[in-house]
Amino acid sequence: MTDTIKKRFVFFVRSKILTRYLSLCLGLLFISSTGFAQPSPGLGSGPSASYLSFVDYQRSFPRPQEAMQRKLDTLKKQFAAKKLTWPARAIYIRSFKYDSQLEVWVKEEKATTYSLFKTYPVCALAGSLGPKRVQGDYQVPEGFYYINEFNPFSNYYLSLGLNYPNASDRILSDSIKPGGDIYIHGSCVTVGCIPITDQQIDELYVLATFAKDAGQDFIPVHIFPCRFDVLKSKEYLNDLCKDDPDLKQFSDKLAEAYYYFQRTQQLPIVMITEDGSYHVNDASSGSLNKPIAISAAIPNKEIKQSIVKVVPSGRIRTVAKVVEVVDQWPQYPGGTSSLNKFLDDAGRLLQSILPPGFPKSNVSIEFIVDRDGTPVNFKVLRGLADFPQIQTALIEKLESMPVWKPALLNNIPVAKKITQLFTIQTNSSYVN
Repeated sequence: MTDTIKKRFVFFVRSKILTRYLSLCLGLLFISSTGFAQPSPGLGSGPSASYLSFVDYQRSFPRPQEAMQRKLDTLKKQFAAKKLTWPARAIYIRSFKYDSQLEVWVKEEKATTYSLFKTYPVCALAGSLGPKRVQGDYQVPEGFYYINEFNPFSNYYLSLGLNYPNASDRILSDSIKPGGDIYIHGSCVTVGCIPITDQQIDELYVLATFAKDAGQDFIPVHIFPCRFDVLKSKEYLNDLCKDDPDLKQFSDKLAEAYYYFQRTQQLPIVMITEDGSYHVNDASSGSLNKPIAISAAIPNKEIKQSIVKVVPSGRIRTVAKVVEVVDQWPQYPGGTSSLNKFLDDAGRLLQSILPPGFPKSNVSIEFIVDRDGTPVNFKVLRGLADFPQIQTALIEKLESMPVWKPALLNNIPVAKKITQLFTIQTNSSYVN
């Protein structure tokens, strides 16, 4: 082959590769901008059709891929040694600041209680005991959180982000600069996060990845000042609280959640009252007489004001698997026109409670049409952050949505996530 022919051949191959790459990028851009991933012609038409799971997605990044190569086999062996089923369908993380420990609890899909898998030492602690209340105080938060970010490109190797500030923090912390960017991460250094070693974050990141892949969208992380049943730790906390009644009241609420889990190995139900205080299960305290604002266990109900909310049975579910690409999308009874009418009705309901001077608001909602067609797990992704009553009224209306015809993949009903956009304003059409 002459040099000229070789050059033309290389150019042809590169052109083909570039064309396919650009096509892929445009497809991904369309999915990102619309929130929907429509199947391409022929995609999913045969038994070999597949979709990108969250595990596969994380494998596409070098560090998680290497972590899985290093840790999958040993994690499976550790689970087997403890008679646990791999992979864990759900995990729960507890961190203790004074004791410098981070616990990982796991359970199977149908299990009612958690089992302790492992306790990791926390490398370093910034600040002191007590909650985080302002940006730059170097405090590790205390309270009830969940993982809201997987960061495979962290400056501290790998990291799992927490939803600080939560609804309580937004009430009790500095209104302008409460701080943020709180992570569990590697590299064993901290300025207000929870650091463990790279080897340990490898394991935790893999565990969390498989739990999310199994449908655990909100992995709970509870951060306590100390182990309340360890004498030395409790005495240290009591010494700090003796001249600080607010810290004592706050710590006592965390202790209620700690002891509940110690007794039951089940997660406590944590609510947040209108003054930002935590209320745990049926624990008796003065806060029982205050209206309950939100459930800390239901992230999409995080609001700032006092709103009593009864979640309809069956509308909050743990969905084992949500697929990305399907052969047939979920179908609303009566088709698109009926769905638009339902959403218009939701808009008119909101219009009746809009406050004077309400600004035009673009709202993005998300929900899952489960395998039986039931729409569940409604949440507001964007918009209405300053109007919690309207946000709650919208979700209540959406939860009355009828059963759909479920999505199909290879003629098998599957769960599918749907995103819908609204424009809310006075005297307007609501659905985009």
